[in-house]
Amino acid sequence: MAQLFFKYGAMNSGKSIEILKVANNYEEQKKPVLIFTSGMDTRDEVGYVSSRVGLRRRAVPIFDDTNIFDYVESCRQKPYCVLIDEVQFLTKAHVLQLANIVDTLDIPVMGFGLKNDFRNELFEGSKYMLLYADKIEEMKTICWFCHKKAIMNLRVDEQGKPIYDGEQIQIGGNETYYPVCRKCHQHPPLTV
Repeated sequence: MAQLFFKYGAMNSGKSIEILKVANNYEEQKKPVLIFTSGMDTRDEVGYVSSRVGLRRRAVPIFDDTNIFDYVESCRQKPYCVLIDEVQFLTKAHVLQLANIVDTLDIPVMGFGLKNDFRNELFEGSKYMLLYADKIEEMKTICWFCHKKAIMNLRVDEQGKPIYDGEQIQIGGNETYYPVCRKCHQHPPLTV
């Protein structure tokens, strides 16, 4: 029986490379998958899942008006699994569509993304994945500044100063965000 999975982690926890690995494992067995990613993610190019180690793969971009269920249902060949990168950027409606793919089409769906933003508040997509997922798994990484587990994301400005207020979504990588523990989120040992 298919399930809805939410695999979350702080920045740099290997979420995108895990999607690419899962896709490869299915496809080596001649089992096709569908990969989606948020249309908001423009770090590499819209419609690509890219890892920090240089691996990348084309994916279907999800925009606010995308109906993921309709897209999957209309596929000529039923995928064995649906993989979603940057799931935190999805809307509640998108997450309900993912649950519907699992419940109606009996296709497993694995969503990967951040749980919380730089203010330590849930993203909309993450909130509803936490509510609707059958299985939830944390992907772990270590704090940028110490050796504790990173559970938060620290946003910094161009001068390297921490930012705790502002728009929830700002696309960026290592130049903008650090994975950090709770202590280093509040008191980052930055030299600015």
